[in-house]
Amino acid sequence: MSLGTSSRRRLSKFAAAPVLLFAAAAADGPSATTRSEAVDVTVEQLATGIGPITSITNAGDSRLFLTVQTGRIVIFSGGQVQPAAFLDLSSAISCCVERGLLGLAFHPRYSTNRFFFVDYTNAAGNTVIARYAAFPGNPNAADPASGVTLLTITQPFGNHNGGQLQFGPDGYLYIGMGDGGSANDPMCNGQRDDTLLGKLLRIDVDQNVSTSPFYGIPPTNPFAAPGGPLDEIWAKGLRNPWRFSFDRATGDLYIADVGQSAREEIDFAPRSSAGGENYGWKIMEGTLCGVGGSSGCPAGVPACNSGSFVAPLYEYSHSGSGNCTGTVIGGYVYRGPSYPALNGVYFYGDYCFGTLFGSGQQLAPNVPQLTTFGEGSSGEIYLGTETGRLLRLVGPTPPPVPTRVPPARSDRPARTSRVRPPY
Repeated sequence: MSLGTSSRRRLSKFAAAPVLLFAAAAADGPSATTRSEAVDVTVEQLATGIGPITSITNAGDSRLFLTVQTGRIVIFSGGQVQPAAFLDLSSAISCCVERGLLGLAFHPRYSTNRFFFVDYTNAAGNTVIARYAAFPGNPNAADPASGVTLLTITQPFGNHNGGQLQFGPDGYLYIGMGDGGSANDPMCNGQRDDTLLGKLLRIDVDQNVSTSPFYGIPPTNPFAAPGGPLDEIWAKGLRNPWRFSFDRATGDLYIADVGQSAREEIDFAPRSSAGGENYGWKIMEGTLCGVGGSSGCPAGVPACNSGSFVAPLYEYSHSGSGNCTGTVIGGYVYRGPSYPALNGVYFYGDYCFGTLFGSGQQLAPNVPQLTTFGEGSSGEIYLGTETGRLLRLVGPTPPPVPTRVPPARSDRPARTSRVRPPY
C-alpha cells in the first residue's frame, strides 16, 4: 500500500514526527469536535495475517467486512476472520502499490436488495465502480456473476486513485477520486471541470437500477446542467481523498486529503452544504501555496489564497528522510455506546508515522503502516494496517456507579422496648 507523496511512498523508520497545525474552522463548522481536554485512547488487536487492509465497513449487523488490496472481501465475525471470502475479485484487478481493491459500501437498503458497491483498479489500471449482490439466503457470500459496472475512469498514472465509497445521509453514493497521479498534478485535474479526477463525486444508485449506466445524477448536484462541468462532480480541488466519512449523528463530511510534500489536511463540509466546494489543490496544499503553481491549469483558475478556496479544518506539516514523509488516513467521528467520553471526537491518523489524532490532538498510541479506519454498525471504530492487522479503538471506561449497600444488622441502632399503647 502506498498512498501518496511520490509514486512509491513507503514507510521510513527514520521519518520525523508530524508538526501539528490548526486551521480555523468556518463559523458553521463542527463545534462538537473542538475540545480542550485530553483524549485518552488505546488500541486492541483483534486479528492478524489478513493481508493489506484497504477498507473496513459493515452491512448493518455485527459483522465487519474488510477489503484486502489483492482483491478479496473477507468477513470478521465471531472473533475471527471467516475462511471463505465474501467475494473474490482478484482476477479482475491490478495490484499493488496504490492499485487494487480499494473501497466497499453497502446500499442503505442492503437487507432487502442485497446490493453493495466496490471501487477497484482494473487490469488497465483504471478505476472501476461496480455493483454486486449477495446470494439470497446466504449473507456470507456474494454472487460474482451479479456484477455490473457503473463507472470506468481512466487513470493517466498509477498513483492517486482515491478509492473511498460512502453513502451519505441523503442516500446518495459518494466516490473519492484522486487527481490521476504523478506529482504536483501536471494536468491540473483537481481544478478542471472536464474530468472526474481530483474530485468528490455523488451519484444516485437508485436510478437506472436495471439498465446501463446503473445510476443517475441527483438533481441537486451543483453542476447538474447541460453544457457545464461533469454532472457527477460534488466537490473539487482534491489531490488524493483516500478516506472520507460522514458523522452518523450530524451528517457532516470529513475528507482526509493526502498532501504532496509539505502538508496533510482534513477538509470539512457541513451537512447543509449544497456542494461545489473547491478545496484548492493544486493551487493550494493545505494553507500553503502549491509548489506546482498553476502550470497546466485552464484560464480562470483562482490564485493562491483566493477566498474561493475552502481552507482545511485541520492540517499538519511533515518532514523526514526516506520516501515516506506523511500520508493522512481519514477516520470517523466516534458515536459508539462504549466510551461516552469520546463522543464527538474525530479520529484519524498517518500511514508513515503511525500517529493517531483526535480532533487535531496527537494521541499516545502508534499504529505502524495504518491504512484505513472503519465503523461498526453500533458506531465503534476499527483500524486496519498494510501488514494485515485489524484493531479496535478503545477509550476510557467510566467508573462503575457504586452500589448502595445497607449497613449490617449489627451496625443498626439498638431497638428499644416500648409499652404497647392500649389501642
